[in-house]
Amino acid sequence: MDVYLNARRDLLVVRGGDPIPAIAALGNWSKKKRVAKVSDEIRLALETQGYYMRKLTDVCRKN
Repeated sequence: MDVYLNARRDLLVVRGGDPIPAIAALGNWSKKKRVAKVSDEIRLALETQGYYMRKLTDVCRKN
């Protein structure tokens, strides 16, 4: 899996070697070097959509 972060700390996870999806192509994403493991929610999204994207503002609203 490839994990990317942008300047606003949004998270994008794609399958290893896949390009960044069009929905996130406008952002300035930087790739993280390592990922130890991902949650079941992210793993399920990768299987169904091919990517997982989370905005930091969405996480802040839940709390």
